[in-house]
Amino acid sequence: MTEPSDPGRPASGVPAYVLGAAAWLLALGGLVLFVASRPQVAPEDVFLLVDVTVGLVYGAVTALVLARRRHPVGYLLALTSIGGAVSALAGGWRAFATARGLEPGALADPFGWAWVPGTLALFLVVPWMVRERPLGRAWWGPALGGVVVTAALAASVAGTFAVLTLVLTAAVVFGLVTAVGVEVRRRRSPEPEAVGLDWLVAGTAVLAVSFVPILLPEAIVPAWLTPAVHLGTQALFPAAILSVVLRQRLWGIELAVSRALLAGSLTLGLAAIYLTASVVLARLVPGEGVARALAAAAVVVAVQPTRLWLQRRLRLMIYGAAHDPWRVAGRMGTQLGRAADPDALLGSLTESVGTALRLESVTLLAGAPGGEQVVTRWGTPSAGATRVPLVAGSEPIGTLSVTARPGEALDVRTLRALTELAAVVASGLVLTRTASELERTRERLTTARLQERRVIRRELHDGLGPWLAGLRLGLRGVANLLATDPAAAREMLGALQAELETRVEDVRTVARTLLPPVLEELGLEPALRELVARHAENGFDVRLTCRLEPTLPGAVATAAYGIAGEAVLNAARHSGAAGCDLDVADEVGTIRITCRDDGVGYPADARAGVGTRAMRERAEELGGELEIRDLVPRGTAVEAVLPVGAR
Repeated sequence: MTEPSDPGRPASGVPAYVLGAAAWLLALGGLVLFVASRPQVAPEDVFLLVDVTVGLVYGAVTALVLARRRHPVGYLLALTSIGGAVSALAGGWRAFATARGLEPGALADPFGWAWVPGTLALFLVVPWMVRERPLGRAWWGPALGGVVVTAALAASVAGTFAVLTLVLTAAVVFGLVTAVGVEVRRRRSPEPEAVGLDWLVAGTAVLAVSFVPILLPEAIVPAWLTPAVHLGTQALFPAAILSVVLRQRLWGIELAVSRALLAGSLTLGLAAIYLTASVVLARLVPGEGVARALAAAAVVVAVQPTRLWLQRRLRLMIYGAAHDPWRVAGRMGTQLGRAADPDALLGSLTESVGTALRLESVTLLAGAPGGEQVVTRWGTPSAGATRVPLVAGSEPIGTLSVTARPGEALDVRTLRALTELAAVVASGLVLTRTASELERTRERLTTARLQERRVIRRELHDGLGPWLAGLRLGLRGVANLLATDPAAAREMLGALQAELETRVEDVRTVARTLLPPVLEELGLEPALRELVARHAENGFDVRLTCRLEPTLPGAVATAAYGIAGEAVLNAARHSGAAGCDLDVADEVGTIRITCRDDGVGYPADARAGVGTRAMRERAEELGGELEIRDLVPRGTAVEAVLPVGAR
């Protein structure tokens, strides 16, 4: 529907209720006059009952629509209700005056024409205007329908039956065209705008076809058929208006209206079954009583299947995807499986929730309560939000915040569907968070590999490379001295051999630092003891304390050894202390590595080197943390905590 001038504010209920009450008073007045006349009900008198029904039914629908929105559809419904009620009052007065021997006069004339403009406008004009967006290229629909309505009214007032028959024929044809137009719009519209339009298609077509008996010769049409058909359509078309215009679930009346829709459509369906069975069986079975009994039995048999079928159709047409959240969840699950971009996935999921439940906005926030951050948002919230927590296992991971459309509220059905769909959104949030963590882990692993390669390159370029160049020069010197001074040559060879042994040990040290064989073969504690012994050979005293379980995951053991080895190496190279204390303890669910020295301390403006960054990244890639701090009165402490997980 097109929005009113102030779409965010509901319309005042006073004019709506005045129009509805006026239609009710006029219709009930006509019914009272008709009953007071104590008539012998003739087939044409049923038209008066149709007018009473129109006044009562559309009077209620008018009040309900105009109380929510100022829209032309509401005023056309008011025209229908008032026209039907005036016709009912005029028909009641005619019956009452005739019974009392009075002259009805001009007061009875509206019984023949007052119902025309509103009733014809229902299926010629209203269906074109029931939409969320402006009419656009469909403006000719209500314009042409208005022309037909005006012509029919003029023909009715003038009493020219031949012209009226021609105009009503045009109304039936254009009514069916209108139904086709609504069906085309339903097929082309997105799901939120298509909900209920199939119900409107059916109501428009049935109301148009209900005028066909008027156009047929009286000899082949029972006198009661035309008013009976018109009476039956009043259970269908108001339901179509309510289902589309009101989106009744949004205003807390979904239970009453859905039951009314079910009761009305079930009554109409069973009446059609009874009439069809009566006509068919009357020709096949001798005896009118037997045919009626069999027709009644057919109705009894058809009650339950018809009710179930109608109930499913009504829920689908009125509530759309909200009546079946599992269907929406299945579609969202498909999005989870096909998503290529995590950010686009969350945006798609929130959009699916918003469009399926016809919400104003959906906001996805990630994080624990109190520290939440907006991840994605669909729509723009303009009122207080309803918040649904997102939980993974027992851990709160975020919140889904939704708002209803202006002037509307979330009902129980929508809240239940929202809770069920929130589980799918939570799965998407977990998936994207896991993907992000995996990407960060890959980056850290890549960085760690690059840093290890830099270490190897540094050792080769700054240590082994220059030494090999020196060895080459030394060997040339030995070659030059062999002929002239063999003793000096032997002395130089001894020095070169000692230096070679030192460099071989340096290469082994680098290899052990990266991944010592003893760590893979015997575990973390023996590897640490080998580390202590190696530093002791170089004069640095490492006082080791180990409290470890024998079964430790390989990744944790490798990270713990790398952090401990780098911390001890930094202490040996930069602290100026004679030794350090290394404590590695297996606590509940974690491994704690602590290295303390009493050296010069850690300067506040010190820049983290390759070794420091490597220690921190080893800890973070396992979900742990590392801290470096000064000690009082002097010294540095390096402390890392690594989660172990299940063993």
